[in-house]
Amino acid sequence: MNIKKENKEVKLIPLLIVFLIGLVIWFIPPPEGLQVQAWHLFAIFVATIIGLIIKPIPMGSMAILALTVIAITKTLTLEEALSGFQNSTIWLIVIAFFISRGFIKTGLGTRVAYIFVRLFGKKTLGLSYSLIASDLILSPAMPSNTARAGGILLPIIRSLSETYGSRHDDGTERRIGSFLTTASFQGNMITSAMFLTAMAANPLAAKISEDVADTEITWVGWMTAAIVPGLISLILVPFLIYKVYPPEIKETPSATEEAKRRLDEMGPLKREEWWMIGIFILLLVLWIFGSNFNLDATSTAFIGLTLLLLTHVLSWSDIKQEQGAWDTLIWFSVLVMMAMFLNSTGLIPWFSDKMQGLIGGTSWIFALIILVIIYFYSHYFFASNTAHVSAMYGAFLSVLVVAGAPPLVSALILAFFSNLFGCLTNYGSGPAPVFFGTGYVPQDKWWMIGFMLSIVHLVVWIVIGGLWWKVLGLW
Repeated sequence: MNIKKENKEVKLIPLLIVFLIGLVIWFIPPPEGLQVQAWHLFAIFVATIIGLIIKPIPMGSMAILALTVIAITKTLTLEEALSGFQNSTIWLIVIAFFISRGFIKTGLGTRVAYIFVRLFGKKTLGLSYSLIASDLILSPAMPSNTARAGGILLPIIRSLSETYGSRHDDGTERRIGSFLTTASFQGNMITSAMFLTAMAANPLAAKISEDVADTEITWVGWMTAAIVPGLISLILVPFLIYKVYPPEIKETPSATEEAKRRLDEMGPLKREEWWMIGIFILLLVLWIFGSNFNLDATSTAFIGLTLLLLTHVLSWSDIKQEQGAWDTLIWFSVLVMMAMFLNSTGLIPWFSDKMQGLIGGTSWIFALIILVIIYFYSHYFFASNTAHVSAMYGAFLSVLVVAGAPPLVSALILAFFSNLFGCLTNYGSGPAPVFFGTGYVPQDKWWMIGFMLSIVHLVVWIVIGGLWWKVLGLW
């Protein structure tokens, strides 16, 4: 039975398409000025990205396949192919997955959400803000935005919606369920952009920026740059959705009663929750001030994980069963490795030189705006933030740097939009199909609201964000 289930993970025709695409590119003579090694690695990289998009096999399997092809074709040595597994940034995000398990296992994440609902949930708009505030509080230590939004917030949203007689299959969606679903999903796209550890592909962008533009994005640097445009977006987005896609029910007094009842059922804070709170605060403090003690973000994450194990908040069994973390370790390491060697073998610098010829003579501000808009709306063609970052982030960043744009600003704005462009479609990010699958929001409304908010994000993060980064001295 298990074998039959596993076989369903392999879709032979899409997998054959991936192989054919890779082979075609492999046997095309490399363009002038490009080494054969770089071109062959590019062929494997393109095939891998296509595989991440059409998904003939799971993401981790696709990464292992790519690594194997790289090794047996001698495109890179085995040591080079495995070098991604040594990357400290990858281990930061893997450990953050383990830490997020503590929030779920102890029930602290759910408790935080219900506390906000109890405090601010008397009106429907306030209820949406309370759910998003919960997401914001949890996001620094929960890199799976799918687990954060789908595992903690969505069950609460569905419970509250049904409390008010709003269900997805009887024409009552617009009472409150449609609004809460849309606002919480869109809020999750913003919170994912606000912290280095809030979405799994964020450290991938940070690593690529270090390799391509020799620019380091620290945990504190990311948070500081994102905090102003992020908070403005979190304030604007639920209000705008409330205006263009209003709920029928505007007052929700029983939501606070439901939250109070749920909290009463949970009882007082358990020992494990107190430990979780203390360790979470310690992590935030060390992520912010750790450089004063020669502690980087990954070392801090190891400290947090060790404390969770020693205090029995987590067991080693919990660590072994955290499949998302181990899956991330595999695909993340392979993608980082390919991105690094695409740069060092000369493909990304070659691409930058070619693009510079097309945009030469224009100001860097104009080049940044145009390329950022192209980068943002190209996400209509991607079903994964990770695939999009892997395919386009390094190339677009290199072009911006060559055009004269400040490297750190370029790296940050592309990284922020690598989360925000998830607002566009019902398939473009991990939480999207989870929320869309509830049936509360039809596709035409989802896309319409997503496009409207994309314009809001572009204005807020380019204009207001740009002014904030000027104040910070980033350009």
